[in-house]
Amino acid sequence: MTTTAANLKQQAHQLIDLLPEDATWRDVAYRAAVRADIEAGLADSAANRVTPVEDILKEFGLADE
Repeated sequence: MTTTAANLKQQAHQLIDLLPEDATWRDVAYRAAVRADIEAGLADSAANRVTPVEDILKEFGLADE
């Protein structure tokens, strides 16, 4: 998912518009970071750069075998 500069600004405005009136700069930074992390995860998933949860569970000895 490629974000153009104009689209990014538009999304940032939407993010801020959804914040409560008493939001702080920390709230803005947190929401922006969460959004960036979600988009990065979606991009990884779309590019098949993921590890099945079953493999992770096995790696840590948490899988039912």
